[in-house]
Amino acid sequence: MQPGMEGGCLCGGIRYRLASEPTDAGWCHCRTCQLNSGSPAMAFATVPVADFVLLAGADLVGSVASSETGERRFCTHCGTPLLMQDKGATTVDFSLATLDEPGRVRPGFHIFYESRIGWAEAGDDLPRHPRSRRESGSA
Repeated sequence: MQPGMEGGCLCGGIRYRLASEPTDAGWCHCRTCQLNSGSPAMAFATVPVADFVLLAGADLVGSVASSETGERRFCTHCGTPLLMQDKGATTVDFSLATLDEPGRVRPGFHIFYESRIGWAEAGDDLPRHPRSRRESGSA
């Protein structure tokens, strides 16, 4: 993956560029990600806050508190979920599917697997963590 990959929302109103290579790509099966994405799990990766660079559509970015410490950002026009950030964090977790070429970044693990929907078992051999990787003793 080369820094400078770009992505955006469904309607095209929001565009962004990654100024660094994403890390910690994975699948999240928590209930919040399920509700946010409308899917059984959400694929994400991490970059430093300053490296998620908005190119267009700053006025279309909405936010909602998704937990006591987390905030989700999305396109207010089309609803595309863009990223999640914990308060005070120096990184953001962005939705891999919003990249123009999402296949170039492969998830390497599953988190919050204990929250998965029963009919949506992962069909891969990636490590599965019941909750976060930190709570599972790896990170």
